[in-house]
Amino acid sequence: MPVSDVADLALAPSGRRRIEWADRDMRVLAAIRERFAVERPLEGIRIAASLHVTAETANLMRTLRAGGADVVLVASNPLSTQDDVAAALVADHAVTVLALRGEDTATYYGHINAAIDHAPHITMDDGADVIGVMHGERREMLAGVIGGTEETTTGVIRLRALERSGGLAFPVVSVNDADTKHMFDNRYGTGQSTVDGLLRATNMLVAGKRAVVGGYGWCGRGVASRLRGMGAAVVVTEVDPLKALEAVMDGFEVMPFAAAARVGDLFVTATGDVNVVRGEHIAVMKDGAIIANAGHFNVEIDLPALAELAVSVREVRPSVEEYRMADGRAVFLLAQGRLVNLSVAEGHPAAVMDMSFANQALVVEHIVRQRGHLDVRVHRVPREIDREIARLKLSTLGIGIDVLTEEQRDYLASWDQGT
Repeated sequence: MPVSDVADLALAPSGRRRIEWADRDMRVLAAIRERFAVERPLEGIRIAASLHVTAETANLMRTLRAGGADVVLVASNPLSTQDDVAAALVADHAVTVLALRGEDTATYYGHINAAIDHAPHITMDDGADVIGVMHGERREMLAGVIGGTEETTTGVIRLRALERSGGLAFPVVSVNDADTKHMFDNRYGTGQSTVDGLLRATNMLVAGKRAVVGGYGWCGRGVASRLRGMGAAVVVTEVDPLKALEAVMDGFEVMPFAAAARVGDLFVTATGDVNVVRGEHIAVMKDGAIIANAGHFNVEIDLPALAELAVSVREVRPSVEEYRMADGRAVFLLAQGRLVNLSVAEGHPAAVMDMSFANQALVVEHIVRQRGHLDVRVHRVPREIDREIARLKLSTLGIGIDVLTEEQRDYLASWDQGT
């Protein structure tokens, strides 16, 4: 068993209050936790989890522990850890945590390797780093894994590439593909928390700005809609013609990034791909342009090119770096190009993470129940899990819906009834 590595156990009382506050809005997960405590479906299962170490994640860890799992939790981003939450998980909930806000790259991967040393039966990823390391330099640990979960668009992209190459060693369920995840977490969660991060970092007035959103997937949709709601004129850039057309029909201006770079005041990337903002874009940006990333990894912004173009760099506010160009222009980078909603703000609200983490808990239970029967590929979340989470969420909100009558069910099951 690895030894926990957290900033300061004395922070646990503060973390405890955060966890309790988040739990108020995570009633679906609480209902699952109550059942898990009785049924113990994860008894004896070792889990290596690489997630953002936040209060919402803590309530997922509590749920897995209630189900009998032996969990090691490490960070999925060096800047997203809430140190007080990490301390509370160790002190109050017997979860082994290796996560420090601001940890360097060597420490980050050292923690991931420590989680792998725990010989997990199940991996739980937010960005596919545990799976990536296991399929790379730690292949000797693959044989004991019965399955994994992945929560992000970025991670699923990596896993599907691994599957196409023939290298995937165990079944993985894409939690990100669940409707109760991407339609709510990616859209409403990312949209709100990204704007929260932008405002905390800059205290900028969004109204009247021309904001450029790179990518119109579910995360990009959320960011674009929230920025427009605050009064920005939003431009969307896309490579997918269907998504670009959808953005147009939703009322957004669409253009290539090269054109948008000349007119934008604020740039937010949300694609899951590399070098969305490149040197040739930065070279034509306005004086005072602000660049932020809402994708999982900081590769969406070409940081080496930005540094090469600059004649000086200085921190002008916490999480805001000024890159001064030779022609006198200043371009501002937020959170070192890391995901701004968790590096500067607190991430998604608990009410939306309730559904995402309910998916994680129920998918882990599904993997254990289907042990040995899942094909080695990237799976979607079973439809019945998705629908059950939606049902539970509505129930916790006190909302009822209709039920089909027998006549309606018969009509939908028939082919010979027409006009």
